[in-house]
Amino acid sequence: MGLTVAIGNALSGLKASQTALEVISRNISNAGTPGYHKQTLNALEVGRGDNSYVRAGTVERAFDSILQNYYTKQVPETAYSSTRATFMDRLQTALGKPGTAGSLDSSLGALQNALDALGTSPDNYATRADVVTKATDMANTLNRLSLEVQAMRRETETRMASSVDQINSMLGSLRDVNLVLADYGVDNNTRNSLLDQRDRIVSGISEMMDVRVDYNPDGTVRLSTKSGTSLIDVKPSVVRFGQSGSLTPTSEFNVDDQQSGVGKFILETPNGTKVDLVKEGAIRTGTLGALIEMRDVTLQDAQKQLDDVAAALSQVFSTVQEPGTAISGPPSGYDIDLSKLKDGDDAMIKYRGEDGVERTARIVRVDDESKLPLQSPDSFGNQVVGLRLAGTGPAGTVDMNFVTSTLNSALAYGPSFSGSGANLSIRGNGNSTPVSAMTRWTADELTSASGALGMPLFIDSDGNKAFTNSLGGNGQRLGFAGRIVVNPGVVTDNKTLVNYTATTASGDSKRVDYLVEQFETMRFGSNTMVGTKSGGFRLSGSLTDMVSQVMEYQGSAIQTALATSQTNTQTLDAITSRMDESYGVDINEEVARLMELQNAYAANARVASVVQELLDTLMQSFT
Repeated sequence: MGLTVAIGNALSGLKASQTALEVISRNISNAGTPGYHKQTLNALEVGRGDNSYVRAGTVERAFDSILQNYYTKQVPETAYSSTRATFMDRLQTALGKPGTAGSLDSSLGALQNALDALGTSPDNYATRADVVTKATDMANTLNRLSLEVQAMRRETETRMASSVDQINSMLGSLRDVNLVLADYGVDNNTRNSLLDQRDRIVSGISEMMDVRVDYNPDGTVRLSTKSGTSLIDVKPSVVRFGQSGSLTPTSEFNVDDQQSGVGKFILETPNGTKVDLVKEGAIRTGTLGALIEMRDVTLQDAQKQLDDVAAALSQVFSTVQEPGTAISGPPSGYDIDLSKLKDGDDAMIKYRGEDGVERTARIVRVDDESKLPLQSPDSFGNQVVGLRLAGTGPAGTVDMNFVTSTLNSALAYGPSFSGSGANLSIRGNGNSTPVSAMTRWTADELTSASGALGMPLFIDSDGNKAFTNSLGGNGQRLGFAGRIVVNPGVVTDNKTLVNYTATTASGDSKRVDYLVEQFETMRFGSNTMVGTKSGGFRLSGSLTDMVSQVMEYQGSAIQTALATSQTNTQTLDAITSRMDESYGVDINEEVARLMELQNAYAANARVASVVQELLDTLMQSFT
């Protein structure tokens, strides 16, 4: 090997070492940079004749597509569970732990204890005042919880709006990165830096929503929703969010845009196509998926459960259960008076069929004809029949022929119905035998000439009217937890807790005893089912049972959300740790490599120096 070949090899070694030193210095300087992928230099041995030398090859960036896909899938799941856990933890704080001061069950327990005390001393002013105070506390607790739930729903929309701005900004940045990566003339160092930036942007978008990522051979990426709608190919789509304003309990999602009361996510593709991402179910995980689920399902389910409790609380005090008049027959049966039923009130009829099985039919007065027919059965398995009573006869009276024909048709295998005026007769026939019948109507006055023991202790602040569970419009029950208040008449004169007529004696405990019994024996059921994703659940039972079920259901849901968040976080941490091993910079390893290169550089420099000295000596010999 000649001297020129030797010095050429030394110089190529110096150049390769210099390039490797640049890579190592870049790794060390970016060791703490989030999203930085370790780089390595490929050194190539080049053979030429009887000589070989080293040449610096390409700088490769650590990347594992399989590991990256696992990470991209886990990021939205973790963001979804983390966001959901944050809101659920706040809901737990609002509800309070069972038995603690200010919690829903404690407020109800305090009211029931005050009512029990009133039963022993109905003529005591302080005892009556305590009932009013505890009733006010109970109503305020429901109001507060409803306000908290709706405040969290409004917060979800605020966060959705800011998230949309971030997504559009990241899609614009990803477009710019893709344009540079598509240029094969860009230098290798710049390309590697852009690939790091690309992965950071993709991770940021996937944290917001679940996306499908396709990597192109040139390093560019294509993003789309799980349903296949493109987020970015060459040009990015634009995500728009139209806020609905101030959300209330009646602001619910509906696939019909005219009836939907919540904000909409619209994805507008470069060709002008518009897609409603919520309606299409395109956002299922990520921060946005959690916000949508909290707004439209979880928090609204909590609101409905609070409304169910508020409805039961009001009806415990205001419902008058009036048994039907027994008729010996033949055929035997019962007569009930429908005249006192208000919109939402009902009548309960029990009958025994030919098979000996006892069944119950619930007849509900429904003034809003658009709500008919009612869904059957109810939460107790009772067959429900909705009847429009008002205005079916002349001058607004009840058309009993219409009523009886409707019932005979709806309950074909039940008893026979007939009647006149507002009196409905239920008689046995070959199919069934009536067992009992009663009307359950709402007392809307504190005292009455009839001596009704029920009283409207709690009323609806919207119109200051009694709660009858009317189904008209959105239904009186929806949002009632935020509107329930103590009747001002009771606050002004707490004697009405005892006086059911104008002449009731001060020590008469009939009304209080009746209300205490209602607390213990009256049974209620939810209008709607919550938690449909996990099989569905309805509140049912006494008022106390319902409050306990709310605390247990929400407590279980909250703990599940927190546990899921912890599990997903641990999974993401494990994947991130694996990525750190594959992509991260090990300072000790880099320093050791640096020392090797230092020695190699010094050796090549020494070779070059010696060869230079020999060449100088050789040249001097010719002079």
